[in-house]
Amino acid sequence: MKWFFLLLLLSYRSSAQDVAALLNHGAQLEGAFREADALSVYQRVLTLQPHQLIALCRCSDLSCRIGNRERDREKKIGLFRAGYRYGQAAYRLDSLNSEVNIVMAFSLARMALIQSGKEKVAAARDIKRFAQQAIRADPANYKAWHILGRWNYEVSDLNFLERTLARWFFGELPEASLGEAVRDYEKSRSLKPDFLLNYYELARAYRREGRKDLAVGLLQQMERLPDGMYDDRTVRQQGQQLLAELR
Repeated sequence: MKWFFLLLLLSYRSSAQDVAALLNHGAQLEGAFREADALSVYQRVLTLQPHQLIALCRCSDLSCRIGNRERDREKKIGLFRAGYRYGQAAYRLDSLNSEVNIVMAFSLARMALIQSGKEKVAAARDIKRFAQQAIRADPANYKAWHILGRWNYEVSDLNFLERTLARWFFGELPEASLGEAVRDYEKSRSLKPDFLLNYYELARAYRREGRKDLAVGLLQQMERLPDGMYDDRTVRQQGQQLLAELR
């Protein structure tokens, strides 16, 4: 019996070491912008430890990112749904974790792209709730502030008719404002000064406010920053296009 427990302990230690090595390898692949390969590695982690929280969060995030670039609609939908399922699995394990709430908000935002009007309104309410919960769990989570900024930007851009129709048919949306979007984006920038996407979205918000000089300055700063993730190449191109429009 003693040998049995010893073998069980050694097996557990070996599995834990394998998982740690795979998580490290996945992070390295992400750093090299090999997101599809990283996703495969994190999925391998889940075959060893189905309740591994980091792997669930990374699988959710990467499924949504890769799905957003997918041109085939069915594959896109499949990846978005997978990202949402990974997020739900993580949420069942730890609903108060900041990163878990981030992937829930992010995957819901992607799912909204393929849903009906009623589902989109419901998703909009939940996205804000998850972003706020992520901030309560970790006020220094720059991604949460960015998501909240994007939420305020998009919802505040709805015209009177769109908001009225949403209220009549699907329920009232929470209040949002462009000023709040700017403050949220600026908070994200203070926490993560090299987050390219936040520069681009903040520049869009400043342009909508009529503050062209601030938008131009942000986009010029963005051009000097290195890529931090795969999608930054696309974000950089969008920033250059916006800068050309503003000049």
